[in-house]
Amino acid sequence: MMDFAYWLPIVWAVILIAAITIYVILDGFDLGIGMLFAVERDPGRRDVMVNTIAPVWDGNETWMVLGGAVLYGVFPGAYATLLPAFYLPIVLMLLALIFRGVAFEFRVMTRGTARERIWTTGFMVGSGVAAFCQGAILGGVVQGVTVTDGAFAGGPRDWLTPFSILCGVAVMCGYALLGATWLIWRTTGVLEASCRRWAAWLAVGLFVGIVAVSVWTPLLNVPYLRRWTAWPNMLLVAPVPVLVLALGGLMIRGLRRDHSKGPFLCALGWFFLCLSGLGITIWPYAVPPGLTLWDVSSPPSSQFFQLVGTAILLPIILTYTIYSYRVFRGKVTETDGYH
Repeated sequence: MMDFAYWLPIVWAVILIAAITIYVILDGFDLGIGMLFAVERDPGRRDVMVNTIAPVWDGNETWMVLGGAVLYGVFPGAYATLLPAFYLPIVLMLLALIFRGVAFEFRVMTRGTARERIWTTGFMVGSGVAAFCQGAILGGVVQGVTVTDGAFAGGPRDWLTPFSILCGVAVMCGYALLGATWLIWRTTGVLEASCRRWAAWLAVGLFVGIVAVSVWTPLLNVPYLRRWTAWPNMLLVAPVPVLVLALGGLMIRGLRRDHSKGPFLCALGWFFLCLSGLGITIWPYAVPPGLTLWDVSSPPSSQFFQLVGTAILLPIILTYTIYSYRVFRGKVTETDGYH
């Protein structure tokens, strides 16, 4: 029974990380396209950008809901501690996502009128605010939460620090890079060429952000520093920075040689490595720096019951997600339309 109780939280942690990773992949380029409206002013090309995600964007938030459900049902101690710590950025993120979704539809319904510009701006701003909040929340979790007797004991603005702001800006840059490389894959002509230029600058910005966050993170907490600098841990974690450099070189090569899918896959690889580095850094804490997965998890019987349901539903979600992206694959041009 002891082994069963020990391994269940680890299984759920893997599921939670997988849900977060899939969300970042799918909604990342979705939000990134919204932010790229700031540099693409042509209405026709903006419509093409939106049409590349219009058939599938609604389903991307499924993975955020799954992550929240796992946190609530399996790690209630973490849910009860982290939610009060991040009420402000979470509410702001949700409002931005809601307003962005409304603007997504209304900009089409008001096309050709004065109100189209309002909804276009709303789509762009909502995307940027949501991306920043997600990065800031992530940075706030990594830097640690003040906990007393298993409950949040800090202030409502503890999350807002230079480190969390850096993480927010880095995520904005990363999502914009995902959006640009997605459009390289899915568009043609002038828009594709513009996206290659944007992707080159955004790749540099994200790389600088990765380096800055990677250097700063181990200085936040002594266990973080030991995880990356103690021997023989260094041998185990060394592939992460090496692969970051390698993918950066492949991305630059792909952009220069007009590769279609390569830059997008490299951008996804960067995000995967960043999340892997995050996992290496904070493991086994669910609420850094003091509460582990086992401290905040629900009873084993509850975890097992939810695991059975997840084992049934997760393949269904994955199947319809893969199917929807397969149906709407291929290049999108100005002659194509969704609405």
